Amino acid sequence: ACSHQLVRHRIASYSQKSQRYVNESGFEFITPPAIHKVPEAEAEYMKMISEITESYNKISDLLTDHHKSNFINEGLDEKTALSKARKMANEDARFILPNACETKIVVTMNVRSLFNFFRHRCCNRAQWEIRNVANEMLRLCLEVAPNIFCNTGASCVSEGKCPEGKMSCGKMAEMKKQFADLRGTKND
Repeated sequence: ACSHQLVRHRIASYSQKSQRYVNESGFEFITPPAIHKVPEAEAEYMKMISEITESYNKISDLLTDHHKSNFINEGLDEKTALSKARKMANEDARFILPNACETKIVVTMNVRSLFNFFRHRCCNRAQWEIRNVANEMLRLCLEVAPNIFCNTGASCVSEGKCPEGKMSCGKMAEMKKQFADLRGTKND
């Protein structure tokens, strides 16, 4: 789900692992902390992940067999037919994968885009997963360019006020301390 939020930041470049060409049997997945904290919810979640995995594998195998047969009938040798059939099967089987399916993505942003990204995604009101990614990205940016990123973070930190109005988390002092700790500076 995180990558769907990430790509909304338009002034960036993205390279993401393909679910179209990569077989996702045995896919890695993310479990939200709230689900992990409630044993009954986690059991139901794991049951559904297991069912999706089983269905993905079955659909992939059925489609592979179907496409392979067609390719052999068209005159392809068995090895080539199987390779092409698997790629085609992955392309359609991926439609049942959940938002929880882990992905690999490389993001390139210029400094101005990073500032904007941090203002929005380091905020307590951002969804937990994208907020964790943003905070880790900011930590890494501070390691390599502390002078450039010394005043960035959530809007309440970088601009000294929360743009959320009535929707504010009301934790500006805590946020300022969190980002001061991240920068290794005193809370101003």
